[in-house]
Amino acid sequence: MTLNILILAVVTLQRAGELWLSNRNTARLRALGAIEHAPSHYPLIVAFHAAWLAALWFFALPRPIDGFWFAVFVLIELARIWVLASLGPRWTTRIIVLPNAPLVRRGPYRLVNHPNYLVVIAEIAALPLVFGLWWVALIFSALNAAILAVRIREENRALGR
Repeated sequence: MTLNILILAVVTLQRAGELWLSNRNTARLRALGAIEHAPSHYPLIVAFHAAWLAALWFFALPRPIDGFWFAVFVLIELARIWVLASLGPRWTTRIIVLPNAPLVRRGPYRLVNHPNYLVVIAEIAALPLVFGLWWVALIFSALNAAILAVRIREENRALGR
């Protein structure tokens, strides 16, 4: 159970750190004239991720850890670092567009338009599977798909795609 707590604590602290980084980057981008697009769905995204973490904290503590899925999750987190590093100060959890700034085309953004969402899709599914919680992975993956359908449409619109 101690390793379960450690894994969940690291992920929770990671999410909190990402919110801090996002808020810092958002403020800096807004000071440069950036505009937020489609902010109305953002509280839903925050609530979704909070509910996902809460479900994991509630159900995962007494469960055994699956080594394969833990290794997969670690690889996904390395991909997350690659995405954040590639966007640098332009990474936020909101849809923030800096007018006249070129799209980022380095790192995973050379390969796909929305690598961050691929990482999120993988995380939402893989972390519950670390603890054998297939039904949590299934429920939250389905909810995530609905949210991302809106999010990606709005982001593509904001980026002029």
